[in-house]
Amino acid sequence: MFASVKWIYGLVLGLVATTGTANAAVDFATDDERNSMQVFEHARPSVVFVTNEQLARDPRSWDIMSVPAGTGTGFVWSTEGYIVTNYHVVENANKVVITLQDQTSWPAKVVGLAPERDLAVLKIAAPNEKLAALPLGDSSQLSVGRKVLAIGNPFGLDATLTTGVVSALGREIESPNNRKIGNVIQTDAAINPGNSGGPLLNSQGQLVGVNTMIYSPSGASAGIGFAIPVNTVKDVVPQLIKNGRLIRPVIGVETAPEQWALQSGIEGLPVLRVMANTPAQEAGLQGITRNSWGQLVLGDVIVGIDGKLTPNNDTYMSILETHKPGDTIELQLVRNGKVIKRALTLIAPPNK
Repeated sequence: MFASVKWIYGLVLGLVATTGTANAAVDFATDDERNSMQVFEHARPSVVFVTNEQLARDPRSWDIMSVPAGTGTGFVWSTEGYIVTNYHVVENANKVVITLQDQTSWPAKVVGLAPERDLAVLKIAAPNEKLAALPLGDSSQLSVGRKVLAIGNPFGLDATLTTGVVSALGREIESPNNRKIGNVIQTDAAINPGNSGGPLLNSQGQLVGVNTMIYSPSGASAGIGFAIPVNTVKDVVPQLIKNGRLIRPVIGVETAPEQWALQSGIEGLPVLRVMANTPAQEAGLQGITRNSWGQLVLGDVIVGIDGKLTPNNDTYMSILETHKPGDTIELQLVRNGKVIKRALTLIAPPNK
């Protein structure tokens, strides 16, 4: 009997010791661990699961039905129900469903799309108390080596946290419509399929980027991920909410195809034609014409805007996108082999 009491006493002491060790392990955390946990707990309610549903035909019955075509991540932009994600997450969607962290699902309306920046804005009718917007940071304050955290739904696994650092700044990636996206953040925080559209956060829990893609032959994280900087997002999202698309001011010209310019040995953007009643016409720009023998006669070639070279159409449009209607720019042109300059005021594009 004495042996049994001794065994029980030893067991109790062992349990107390084990519990004490476990509590000590739970209580202990480095400053970096505490920071990661705090950022995750604060940001998690703002991160959502995005399901893209498209129409498909049942091969047995030939009935048309809606089926999941892909998933991704998004985050709450405001308590009015606006959700931000990547354009490629909702591309060609017939129906989009947003699932919040409390597992409630809400049909989403597509408010605006910007394929040239791989961004999309959706809206759901969830009550305000269910929605918590992320605080916005300043991506211009980032530097290589700064800690960043990514929250997303990789491979359909919701609310997954990965951490890393800013690996490089000023990268350039290709958008879904083959435009270049500049000033992109490169990070080694693991980004996998399903993370697209999720937030990249700094150690203060502020949004500094939107995770958009990985560079990996296998399709899984290889330590090279990219995020659209929040300063770009802050410029694009209000335009998508207001106009449904990215507003790029215009000067009123149609440029010749780049392939033709390359084959003709022309550096810059040849003006094909000048639209009537536009700043380009007022500034006296000249397009391509034909002489009396039917031969093409080159007009103006746009080679720069405000001293920035425009070697291709993508660069030309990217420069214009940094301006708004009403801004005045200085256009550098080549006419008859001589460089000339023309000042003109940008106007809004015609309604589509």
